[in-house]
Amino acid sequence: MAQTEPEKLEGSIDSTLQALGRFLKTERAFLAQFTPDGKRLFHTNYWAAEGIDFPHFLFELDIAAEGPWLVKQLHLGKTVNAGPGLVDLPDEAEEVRRGLERDGINSGVVVPVMVEGRSIGMLGLDTVVQPREYPKSIVDRLRIVADMIGSTIQRVESQTELQDSLKQVKQLKDRLEQENIYLREEIELHHRHEEIIGNSEPIMEMLGRAEQVAEADATVLILGETGTGKELLARAIHSTSARKTRPMIKVNCAALPPTLIETELFGREKGAYTGALTKQKGRFELADGSTIFLDEISELPLELQPKLLRVLQEGRFERLGSPKTIIVDARIMAATNQDLSEMVRNGRFREDLYYRLNVFPITVPPLRERREDIPMLVWAFVKEFEETMARRIKRIPRKSMQALEHYPWPGNVRELRNVIEQAMIISKDEVLNVRVPTLSDLITEPEIKLVDVERKHILKILQNTGWRIKGQNGAAELLGLHPATLYSKMKRLGIQRPAQL
Repeated sequence: MAQTEPEKLEGSIDSTLQALGRFLKTERAFLAQFTPDGKRLFHTNYWAAEGIDFPHFLFELDIAAEGPWLVKQLHLGKTVNAGPGLVDLPDEAEEVRRGLERDGINSGVVVPVMVEGRSIGMLGLDTVVQPREYPKSIVDRLRIVADMIGSTIQRVESQTELQDSLKQVKQLKDRLEQENIYLREEIELHHRHEEIIGNSEPIMEMLGRAEQVAEADATVLILGETGTGKELLARAIHSTSARKTRPMIKVNCAALPPTLIETELFGREKGAYTGALTKQKGRFELADGSTIFLDEISELPLELQPKLLRVLQEGRFERLGSPKTIIVDARIMAATNQDLSEMVRNGRFREDLYYRLNVFPITVPPLRERREDIPMLVWAFVKEFEETMARRIKRIPRKSMQALEHYPWPGNVRELRNVIEQAMIISKDEVLNVRVPTLSDLITEPEIKLVDVERKHILKILQNTGWRIKGQNGAAELLGLHPATLYSKMKRLGIQRPAQL
């Protein structure tokens, strides 16, 4: 019965009732099920011993209307055991007793058929000729069979619903199969949180956490691989916070040399060092009353981390070259693609600063974990480049979209954007001609680590550009990275330019 197919369910239940009735030596066995709204209860299957009648009118009888007390017991998961002469029924079951006597039943027992804690009907035994007892041993067996029937009905219903859903999906797919537009018109209307595009479960979970913390003014640590859109999330949080009337201030800790980052963050006084000809406000001062976003926080030099910790704790700091303490009210959001806890263990990041930053962590999912968002992202980029390139794209070949969805995207959304930009340049008509990177470019072993995929991908881009990192069509631009970030990645991954180049 466990492997019953939907079209064979009725016959399987009938066979089960027959086997049950004969094994327990009763006169009749039956199954009754509630209607989908749970308000009415009808017989659906029965077995009767030879010479014993099971009147057809019983199938038209609403048992729930006849016996509300019985229905209440079923919903409570209780057994109802009438016994010979129906003497075991309580006084409040008088309506049930009268109904059984009217139908010629002189003994019986029913147990609820339960599915996920709710009753979907009842399984019962009764007699109309020779009354009998239904001891605990029989009731226990009856409950086992009821559980088996309930599980089978649930599985078959789920399978039927799945088949119906698959049919609907196929119908929808057939309408979209004209190797054409997926979601072009909906991009501007739905599934967008400011600049964040997608409605996949990982994105919805991420945006849910962002909305939780937006008004809290707490420090946020945004985690995620390169190119996933960590800055976009920071801007989304800022734009829905109480500080949204002032611009968010951004600092890329990897893009500044260690000698300049302190000045950028905290400012300097005139003459603070050779060449400091004017006084300069730092980014924290500019972010007073607003939000400061510290991108690539893992690249912040160790010697500056205590100063940042003080700002987090007290909102105080001094400009370079000045003893005067400045007080600011700036909300801090930081982002990294590194494992800060591992850096703490290796002594490359302060533990106290890590815990101050890690008040409310949010992870931005990599593109390979939200593949269902790729069609929306593709069309969003197409619309973006249509405006800047004065082009019009009406169709994207289905095979191209499938290839985009199956590629692992080590460079995440940035890499996807670059691929679409390149496709917009080379496409000559209204059909987007997409050259999708191939898996063979990245994966040569069945269990290759992500870090190896990233290293191989960066090496390939560097080789294609002749190891030119900066400038138009340089490796950094093609990878969607700041040149300083690419240098940092190369150092971390052990990528060095060959000596002969």
